[in-house]
Amino acid sequence: MPTELIDVPLSDRKLVERFIRVPWYVNREHHPSPQWVPPLLMDRRDYLNPDKNPFFEHVKAAFWIARVDGRDVGRVAAVVDADYIKFHGTQTGYLGMFECIDDHAVAQALVDRASAWLREQGMTSMIGPFELSTNYISGVLVDAFDRDPGINMPYNPPYYDRLLGECGMRKVKDLLHWELDPQKPTPERVVRVAEKMATRSGVKLRKMSFADWDAEVLRTLEIYNDAWEKNWGFVPIGKKEYLHIAKDLKMVLHPDFALLAEVNGEPAAFVLTIQNVNPVLKKLDGKLFPFGIFRLLWDLKVRKKITGGRLILLGIKAKFRGQGIDSLMFLATHRAGAAQGWTSGEIGWTLEDNFKVNSAIKSMDGHQVATYRVYERDL
Repeated sequence: MPTELIDVPLSDRKLVERFIRVPWYVNREHHPSPQWVPPLLMDRRDYLNPDKNPFFEHVKAAFWIARVDGRDVGRVAAVVDADYIKFHGTQTGYLGMFECIDDHAVAQALVDRASAWLREQGMTSMIGPFELSTNYISGVLVDAFDRDPGINMPYNPPYYDRLLGECGMRKVKDLLHWELDPQKPTPERVVRVAEKMATRSGVKLRKMSFADWDAEVLRTLEIYNDAWEKNWGFVPIGKKEYLHIAKDLKMVLHPDFALLAEVNGEPAAFVLTIQNVNPVLKKLDGKLFPFGIFRLLWDLKVRKKITGGRLILLGIKAKFRGQGIDSLMFLATHRAGAAQGWTSGEIGWTLEDNFKVNSAIKSMDGHQVATYRVYERDL
């Protein structure tokens, strides 16, 4: 059957709703998977609303739905990010929000349409898929399909890697996901380094204040942009967008897992670990209202369903690296997980060629459990 591509203006709420719901068809009907976690529909609507998401202030984007035989069977976005282009000095656009049935013709139509649009904008290469940029969900899962995904990590059918390869996309970078046991004692070497750092004059590790959240978050912004500046795919993030992301993260943060390290009063490093609410989200099936909010609150506050979390950010300003602050923050996070009774701890993602960070995770008895892939294509 021929593939029809439907333009999706973000001003058309009905088409946006159809765009949002494509993953339900792919993961529930076309390739059913008990591991897939439905996103919250309310969150997806806000994410694709330029009036609510500051990301759209520095990008130009287009969206399409693929329709075959009366069904929405795929989707894709193409994104030109002025911040990425300015920082990297390359005319590179993003392939975004890719979802597709196992059909080469449909996938090719989606990738080619995104490529053509990016060429029209003057782009000479394309990387992705991303959930619109590297500051959000990135890559596609290429292994560990029988494992539940980490919170805010991609999950997709196993044929995506093959489909994207058939569409002329080639691997540019793998992203690694790690797991460790919070109930297992921290390696002695890490404890020694952390405790030595804790006794150093001028070094203070404290919990970030939820009561003064915006101000606390802004104390970490300089750290964020400094810590990841030299990483592949990094895009500096502005104050407004950073606060917007942090507001959403606060909903899945426990106060014990948002830590800030200061050296002589200067913010030097921070670590955030979000609670794994995926088991609860599966039951909600994307619907927070009218009754989902009560189920979420019941499970989070009353039944204490949370049994693990994911360390999503651990950043240290360049001038404070190599002093043991990372060990200090890891030990505090590990002990908080153990105190909460967590049975699973995750770290990710990290770049496959970030050997220093990956070796540090291994030294803490972490082991890799999943791989996510980002692709590129010349335009």
